Amino acid sequence: MSETQNSQSITVSLGAFSFVTALSGASVTLALPRMARAFDVSAALSTQVVQVGLITTVVFLVMFGHAGDVFSKNAVYRAGGWVFIMGSLLTGIAPNFIGVLVGRFVQAVGSAMVMANAMGIINEHFADKERAKALAYNSMFISVGSISGPAVGGLITSILSWRWIFLLNVPVAIAIMFWAKVAFPRPRLTWADIREQARRVNWLGQLIFSVGVVLMFSSGWITLPGLNQFTNMMVFLVGGGIVTALSFLQDDFAPSPWIDPQVLRNITFLTSTSVLFLAMFVNSFSNILLPFYLQDYLPFSPGVSGLIVAAQSVVMLLLSPFVGRLASTPERRPQLVTIGLAMLLLSQIGYAFYGGQSGLGYVLWPIILNGVGMAFTLTPNNSITMGLVSPNLAGVAGSMNSLFRTIGMAVGISFATNFLYAQLPGVKHITRGLGTTYLHASRIVFYVAVGASLIALIINVWRTATSKSEM
Repeated sequence: MSETQNSQSITVSLGAFSFVTALSGASVTLALPRMARAFDVSAALSTQVVQVGLITTVVFLVMFGHAGDVFSKNAVYRAGGWVFIMGSLLTGIAPNFIGVLVGRFVQAVGSAMVMANAMGIINEHFADKERAKALAYNSMFISVGSISGPAVGGLITSILSWRWIFLLNVPVAIAIMFWAKVAFPRPRLTWADIREQARRVNWLGQLIFSVGVVLMFSSGWITLPGLNQFTNMMVFLVGGGIVTALSFLQDDFAPSPWIDPQVLRNITFLTSTSVLFLAMFVNSFSNILLPFYLQDYLPFSPGVSGLIVAAQSVVMLLLSPFVGRLASTPERRPQLVTIGLAMLLLSQIGYAFYGGQSGLGYVLWPIILNGVGMAFTLTPNNSITMGLVSPNLAGVAGSMNSLFRTIGMAVGISFATNFLYAQLPGVKHITRGLGTTYLHASRIVFYVAVGASLIALIINVWRTATSKSEM
């Protein structure tokens, strides 16, 4: 196989699996209202289907990124694909809500193995100028999956059952894994090599990190006495965040750290990942709240809701190649991110002023603007981030990038859900009968998203100004 053909094979293999995982994630969100009714759980509790997946992914991302650097990114990536398939099957046949959460846990372990090494594989096989294009193509596949997810998920939920959202992953992902076998030959590894590396790694740091992440999102299961829902969530979020931060401090001084100190002490790298965190934090607000607004409040059918939500991903798909070409020039990347974050901020203002009689056009424009913002933010920012580390650290840097991306989504979903329902005490399901009470609560939530977008914009402007002054 020629170098060009191999590069194309790598792009297609990575993109195809990104498509499947994006399809699955987008479909799940649209199915939550139906799943809540099927298992007779509250709308707030049903979001744990998404949360468990995100939390598990966050816990294992850095570990599998390190494993990719030490052993082989290809091997970890391929193994993750098969674990993802097993998790999809378990979720699809789950007999109860607990079974769904267990299946999602397994599925997320596989996703973590894949996500932690995808960007590292791109970084290894593509030079700086080509890397932006490869990342853009990968973003295109993700966008196609995100587009298909709401529409296909809504259609499947309406005609068949939410279970088929997971079961359909199985044959599609198996076909992709056979293609990946050709694109990513597995290196020869012995159990002796694996055992030797396993003895040397910083398991204490991984344990502290895992405890911290789980604590951050434990408010969905544990309520401390004397605290309301929102205060309870903030206590766990802040407490878990402190423990998580301590795990990074412990790892920095460990004999064999998970994260190379060069990465943790690279301020520009951490600034870039912070921008990504805030962008994903903001974007998750609409991702988790819109299905309930569209289906339970307006109400649209799951199929129509899926098509409406898919508008964001359609815009991202159309813009990704254009943004990728622009981002091939390193000097343009910070300016592109600035444009993206400004568009993201405006979209959140639009969401904040959604009303009870919103026409389709009024509902759509913030979603479309949101897509423009994310398209202009993600690829250039990822290119900046991965260009700040040496190739031998690409695996852990890519996993850190995925970590901040995923934890931004997880924190955003947890915060938006808890903050909304804290303003609606006693409410189990969103209904039209809530009237302006619901609209006011939703508006306050999106005001927070506006503030977070502004902070991200300020950080990026500061990063751009600092970079210019150092030239």
